[in-house]
Amino acid sequence: MTTASDRRTIETCITALVRGYVRVPSDMGLPTSCEELLHTVGDQAVSSNAGGKRLRALLALAAYDAALATRGDGAGHEPMTRERMTELACAIEIFQTSALVHDDIIDDSDLRRGKPSAHKALATICADDGVGQSLGILLGDLLATASIDAASGAVEGSRHGPQILRAFLDMQRNVDVGQVLDLSVGLMPLDDPNLLERASLGVFRWKTASYTTIAPLELGFLCAGWSREQAGIHARAIGLPLGVAFQIEDDLLDAVGSSTGTGKPVGGDIREGKRTVLLADALSLSDDRDRRTLRSIFESDHRSDEDVTQVVAIFRRSGAVAQSEERIARLRRESATALDALPVGRGDRERLCDTCALFAARHSPDAD
Repeated sequence: MTTASDRRTIETCITALVRGYVRVPSDMGLPTSCEELLHTVGDQAVSSNAGGKRLRALLALAAYDAALATRGDGAGHEPMTRERMTELACAIEIFQTSALVHDDIIDDSDLRRGKPSAHKALATICADDGVGQSLGILLGDLLATASIDAASGAVEGSRHGPQILRAFLDMQRNVDVGQVLDLSVGLMPLDDPNLLERASLGVFRWKTASYTTIAPLELGFLCAGWSREQAGIHARAIGLPLGVAFQIEDDLLDAVGSSTGTGKPVGGDIREGKRTVLLADALSLSDDRDRRTLRSIFESDHRSDEDVTQVVAIFRRSGAVAQSEERIARLRRESATALDALPVGRGDRERLCDTCALFAARHSPDAD
């Protein structure tokens, strides 16, 4: 199948899975106002899941297709059907949306994929910011549970379903760990750029790479019949550098991209005072004056538009932007080397390589 046809199938499948899960039973006997709010949250669940390039689902399907003809070390199991694999790939995307809903609340983000973020949209409907935020938290929880329901349905009846579901749940646990680490990095002082760099890269591994690239690859390999050990080894070798590069580029675009290109306000990370690899590099590479300026801005309670402009200028002239670009290129080469070592046929590997290359095409509001 082509990427375009896969994307259409994925979009249709996600909508059906989410609508089916959030559908309000007709026999609840609730007051009209309560039932209307339930329907509102359900509609937002569908809306929040709409759009996006579906990179994670496409990667899972490409990994499945590439591995299907090669059972590798012989210690695997019977493969799942592609239809079931598609449902599992959609479960990854639904979990991605749940994570974004919660992330936007933590970051107090106004936009997501060029539209109001879920909690902001719900706040507008309810005319109450507090209720909107509370509903956003519950919506994120609902979608996380919906993703597990979708994954469970995809592997139902498979003798190896519990093993595959365990890998899916491990992915969710890793993201939760990564979110805690992300918040802990936000509390770090700025007097040790090297320590900040190491901590930020650790967050990228747990919070981003774990479910953006590693898990889709591992789940695709597992569903094609590979053993958990073999699937994990190759998924980490390919997915870890690819996922970290993906996040570094995301941070870079936040600073030097455009709102039209990313679907989010430019400089959002700076306004949040977020500690990133880009900031760590700028602190390491800047002269004393710019270093003091960065620390003053990021250690203050609020950051203005003028602060954002000043920080971006320091990122550029210090060489931090160029260093991020070099990191991205190096990590992508590492991922490509691991792809070359994948024990699959040449044609299958090329399709997977093409899908991995999509993770570099970030200049679109639906890139996530």
